[in-house]
Amino acid sequence: MRKLAFLRSVDIRRADPYVQRCVRELARDGVRTRLFHTHGEAGEDDFPGERLRVDPGVTPSELAGLVADWGADAAVSLSLPCENALRDAAVKWLLDARGIPTVMTPLATTWALSDKWETKRLLDRAGLDTPRGVRADSDLLAGRGVPVPAYAEALRAGAEEIGFPLLSKPLWDSTSMGIRALPDATALDGYLVGPPEVSAVLEECVAGDLCSVDIVGRPGGGYQVLPLCWTGTAGAEPVFTFGDLRWCGPRPDADAAFVPVARKLTALCEELGVYGSVNVDMIYTGSRYVVLEINPRVGGATTLSCAASDTNTFRSLADMALGRYTPAPAPRTRWAVEFLSPERLSASARAELTGRLDVVTAHELVIDGTSHGDIVVLTLAEGEEEQAVKALEAVHTASGFPRPEVLDKVRALLAR
Repeated sequence: MRKLAFLRSVDIRRADPYVQRCVRELARDGVRTRLFHTHGEAGEDDFPGERLRVDPGVTPSELAGLVADWGADAAVSLSLPCENALRDAAVKWLLDARGIPTVMTPLATTWALSDKWETKRLLDRAGLDTPRGVRADSDLLAGRGVPVPAYAEALRAGAEEIGFPLLSKPLWDSTSMGIRALPDATALDGYLVGPPEVSAVLEECVAGDLCSVDIVGRPGGGYQVLPLCWTGTAGAEPVFTFGDLRWCGPRPDADAAFVPVARKLTALCEELGVYGSVNVDMIYTGSRYVVLEINPRVGGATTLSCAASDTNTFRSLADMALGRYTPAPAPRTRWAVEFLSPERLSASARAELTGRLDVVTAHELVIDGTSHGDIVVLTLAEGEEEQAVKALEAVHTASGFPRPEVLDKVRALLAR
C-alpha cells in the first residue's frame, strides 16, 4: 500500500468537503494517507485518514523527518499563508533529496513569490499589469546598517510620482494583513518618520473589483486554470479578506478579458517551475486586470472555485504526487457563492439551510485562533437564481440566518 502525506498549517475545515472526498477516494484506490497539521483540530470527519498534530514551531528538518519516518512514498503541501508555504518548500527540498517526491513549488520560486516586491518584478517581466510602486526598506528608514540620509526623501519623490492615495503592503504578510492606507503626503510623512517596522511596497491604489484565480499543474505537464472568484471591492482602505460576498458566476465581458491574462500567467508558471497550486490576486478595473500578487500555495477560495467547476484541486495535487495527473479544462459550470455570518449557525438554521439549498460546506471560520462566525458556500445552476433567493429568504424567516445585510447582498448578486 502506498503512503501519501499531506502537510497543513491552518484548520483543515477550510478545505471542506473536497479534501475529505479526496482522502476517501485514495483509500478506495489503496493509498494510505496521513495529515501532518500544525494548527486546528482534525477529527475523522475533518480528515478521514490518519492524523498527526505537530508543534506549530516545527522546523522544516523536523517535519521532513516525521514524514520520512512514517514511510511516506510522496507528500503534498496544503499549507497557507505564504510563510508556511515557504516552510513546506524547504520540506520539499529535504524530502526530494530523500527520494520522497513532494508536490510543492521549488524553494527559490516560493521564496520569490512570498516577497511582494520580487513578485512584482516577475509579473512586470512577464508583461502583466501591476500597480505602480516603490520598495520601502525599513532598515534604511530606521538608520540600521549603511547610512543613506537621502533615502526618505527619495521615497517621497517616488510616492509623489505615483500619486496618492497609496497603500503600504508589508513584503511578507498575506491574507490582507498589515496593509496601511496612505491617503496623502501628510500620512506618508508620518509613515516614514515612524518608521515602519517591516519593509513594504508603497503601491498605487487601484480601484475595481477584487478577484482571484487558482492555477494548478506542473512544469512540462500543463496547467489548469480554475474559474475566477470575485472577492470584494478594492479601494483606498484595506478590507478583511472574507468581509464581502465571494462568488463565481456568469460575467461574460470579464471572463473574455481574462483569457489573454490567463495565458500569460500559465506561461509564467511554466517558466518559474510552479509545481502544485498557486493563487493569483487581481483587481479588474472594467478594462484590464491588474495583478497584485501570486501566492505560492492553495488559495483561500479554493473550495469556491472547485464548487463552481465540479473539480477537486486536492485530488489533482494527490494525483501529481502519485504520478498520474493529467490537466483538463476546468470551466465554470454553475454559480458558487460564499458568505460569512458573524454568528454561529444553529442546528435548526443548519437544517433549514441544507434542506432548502445546495450547501457545499458550512463551518466556523477561525483565523489565528479567533472565530469570525460561520462561513457558508452554496451552489446553484444558472437559471435558478430566483428560486435560490426565495429559499434563502425562507431560511432567514425561519431561523434569522443569515443576517439581513448578508441576505441583501446575495439577493443583489443573483439579480444581476
